[in-house]
Amino acid sequence: MLKLIIAPVRWLLRVILALVILFEEWGWEPLQRAMAALGRLPVFRHLEALLRRLPPYAALAVFCLPYLALLPVKLLALWLIGIGRAGLGVAVIVLAKLIGTAILARLFALTQPALMRLAWFARWYGRWTVWKQALLHWVRTSAVWRTARAWKWRLRRLFRRGETAGPDEKSP
Repeated sequence: MLKLIIAPVRWLLRVILALVILFEEWGWEPLQRAMAALGRLPVFRHLEALLRRLPPYAALAVFCLPYLALLPVKLLALWLIGIGRAGLGVAVIVLAKLIGTAILARLFALTQPALMRLAWFARWYGRWTVWKQALLHWVRTSAVWRTARAWKWRLRRLFRRGETAGPDEKSP
């Protein structure tokens, strides 16, 4: 009986985690590049140089700062949802997630060498990477993912065909 309850809960948890990870995977590189461009400004260039020179445990503390800094923002979003401002609350959560992912991606790029000198961090990061890749493989091989990708390619081809038609021509 317990197996009948645990299996759907486990599947649902896996789907939720997959969505969160997909969101971060989608935004990690582009947001990190945007933050790197910002880091080329003189004000931030010095800060980034300082972050690159941090010892391992200081780098770990800096790496954890975005989570702590965004906690009050996420609590505000939950409060907004609680008082009936669900749209605003969700918008705050999404915006906080975008900003947090951008900052975290850049901080990780800057502090990764120092973090990897912590044996336990390197070990857990390796495990995390393997687990994340397996989860992403599960998502990308799912029927839902493959169907969505097929629709995406069809729509892309349809729009490209429409772009090539002249103003007086009709696209098929």
